[in-house]
Amino acid sequence: MSIIESILRDHPFFAELEHDDIELIAEHSTNVRFEPDTYIFRQGEPANQFYLITYGKVAIEAFSPERGPLTVLTVAEGEVLGWSWLFEPYIWHFDARTVDMTRAIAINGEKLRAQCEQNHELGYQLMRRGVHVVEQRLQAAMIQLLDLYSVQGAV
Repeated sequence: MSIIESILRDHPFFAELEHDDIELIAEHSTNVRFEPDTYIFRQGEPANQFYLITYGKVAIEAFSPERGPLTVLTVAEGEVLGWSWLFEPYIWHFDARTVDMTRAIAINGEKLRAQCEQNHELGYQLMRRGVHVVEQRLQAAMIQLLDLYSVQGAV
């Protein structure tokens, strides 16, 4: 078993996937490293992969013409980064910039999508997990907005 396969197997996002599915995902995965203040992806670019962060932090940013880049969320070790590979039109909707040196497993979403077209059970399992994470992040964003507006209202 490869190191990548072992990490995927132990990660909660991939928990309870079939052994063959983990092997397939590992075949489409590579270790990557990013220096601090490096953009992993930019809004509008094609979204063809996603990342399992194994070390470091990544700021998910939205650009405001008046205020510049605004951090919407920070993703850290053990979390999955990037969901646009799973949903048409397969482009990034935010920027992802490393806060410090970051290591990750990059998973080729384009190849994995093709596999999901042939293996609908795998596609269902990945979609179910992806939607769960998206829901959690929407809830976190809502709490941030509530905090922001409650602070502005108090001023």
